[in-house]
Amino acid sequence: MSHKIWIDLDNSPHVPFFVPIIEELRKNRYDLLLTSRDNAQVLELLQASGLECNAYGRHYGKYKFLKVLGLGARALQLAPAVLREKPVLALSHGSRSQIVLSSLLRIPSLVIMDYEHAKLSVGGIRPKWLMMPEIVFEGLEEGGENRMLKYPGIKEDVYVPRFEPVPGIREELGISGNDIMVTVRPPASDAHYHSNKSDELFLLTIQYLCQNDRVRIVMLPRNKKQEEIVRQQWSDSFRTSKIVIPSRVVDGLNLIWYSDLVISGGGTMNREAAALGVPVYSIFRGKFGAIDRYLCSRQRMVSIATMEDLQSIPLVRREPPKGARAGNQLALSAIVKNIISTVEMECHPN
Repeated sequence: MSHKIWIDLDNSPHVPFFVPIIEELRKNRYDLLLTSRDNAQVLELLQASGLECNAYGRHYGKYKFLKVLGLGARALQLAPAVLREKPVLALSHGSRSQIVLSSLLRIPSLVIMDYEHAKLSVGGIRPKWLMMPEIVFEGLEEGGENRMLKYPGIKEDVYVPRFEPVPGIREELGISGNDIMVTVRPPASDAHYHSNKSDELFLLTIQYLCQNDRVRIVMLPRNKKQEEIVRQQWSDSFRTSKIVIPSRVVDGLNLIWYSDLVISGGGTMNREAAALGVPVYSIFRGKFGAIDRYLCSRQRMVSIATMEDLQSIPLVRREPPKGARAGNQLALSAIVKNIISTVEMECHPN
């Protein structure tokens, strides 16, 4: 009888991250229970990746009371499937509903994380295991009650090596060869780590970019509510196609690859651009994590804090290299090895 692992995908970046992990676990003959949340573009990305996965719950907004209420409601929705499938390990990249439910059902949980300031404790309930990049691991003073695992490189190294550029995205978006294509990701306004300074910097960024006649902005809102706000705020720029939003879910890596530069208020897109060697500028003004500090120290990412910083960004065309950056090939194998060893330790403690 093979051991079953429960993987919960509750945010967009988790889908490309877990796809190769899921493939490797299946190669090792592990049964998987896959669950997801109707949040951001999770369902569209799952469909594009060909993964069959039942969705439970949605995003309940930025207010703490509603977040807690939604977390509890989603845990209740997940419970019947989890009780029926009887997984031996709960695995996620920070699913709080999974952390709570697995604790109540006494299922060991392993949370992979790459931002040390993320709040993973829910009412004193913590995951049993934590896994993180070595860069984050080395900066932590102590692991507390959690058992700590690590892997080389960064999260994006797990799937970036699989990326193969597909031309045509600029043409699909109506962007000519002379245009400067800037992909912009707004800040995560509903996240617990959000800073209002990120919103202010985002407004300045759009105002600055719109002043350049050659610049075309590809906007990637995080959800429908955010899309409605930006469409209303810059209605003239949308009308003239100065700003465009893709009409379908696009491969984020492919979009980044053919962009001239990326400006983002969040972590994953910044790190994907850095992994691909595309010029990237962070307007995130919350607590910088170890990985972001590392990328900035290596000049693989630039932190933007003021209008003067914005004005220093070179708005020029770039020619994508012939091949994608290879990334750290060791990350995936180390993560899968850690997961398998954790399952074996939990199932055979002696």
